[in-house]
Amino acid sequence: MKKFLLLLSCLLLSLAAVSAFAADGSWEKVKKEGKLVIGLDDSFPPMGFRQADGKLAGFDVDAAEEVGKRLHIKIEWQPTAWDGVIHSLDAKKFDCIWNGMTITEERAKQVAFSKPYIMDGQIAIINFKDKRFKSLKDLKHYKAGTQKGSSGLQAVKKLANAPTALNEYEDYPKALLDLEAGRIDVVVVDNVTGRDMIAKRPGKFKIIPGMISKEPFGVAFRKGDRSLRGKVQQTLDKMVKDGSMAKISRKWFAEDLTNPKKF
Repeated sequence: MKKFLLLLSCLLLSLAAVSAFAADGSWEKVKKEGKLVIGLDDSFPPMGFRQADGKLAGFDVDAAEEVGKRLHIKIEWQPTAWDGVIHSLDAKKFDCIWNGMTITEERAKQVAFSKPYIMDGQIAIINFKDKRFKSLKDLKHYKAGTQKGSSGLQAVKKLANAPTALNEYEDYPKALLDLEAGRIDVVVVDNVTGRDMIAKRPGKFKIIPGMISKEPFGVAFRKGDRSLRGKVQQTLDKMVKDGSMAKISRKWFAEDLTNPKKF
């Protein structure tokens, strides 16, 4: 908890300094081009995913589109592999990463995060009929799976007992296929994503009670793009204040997960 509070304090201090660096040109560039290009993993429901018709949907999609509307710019989505997503940001393939990215100390050294907009965490999913694991402490002699480059990799290290094998997948749906087939015993995944996957396939999977970790989501920008980060943050702050973020949250989660007072 102390490490999280220290990280949060650093984020808030850096955000307070945004106005001093407003001349970096990142916001002016986006404004001139009339679009904000956002990188995402488009198979990460309910944050960002493809519907049956191929159209992007999700909490992050709705939130970003609302920001674009308020800033009078178009939002252009750039699907990318999550493993290496920060490298792609640095290579300027897009302007920011907006896709349920967990704020960690390691990532904060590489990118400039917005303030947390959702408090999430990691959970463990098992097959619905599996009776071996009634709590996280029961996880012994098991094979685990999670997404490459995800916070799940770090969360596994926090479990009382390490898995006998840890498989890394391109996306969570592939991990769930192996879980269903019995090739692995547990999938470690973000709480909001895991619950969404379970709801869509009732009777197939269940959550082991308890949270492995408590983690905030943030929008990631390049370190030098202070004015762009500041403009987006300013807009998000207004959306929290006027209830727009709460409305979007209730649409996707049936409750408000965006209230900073509850973080």
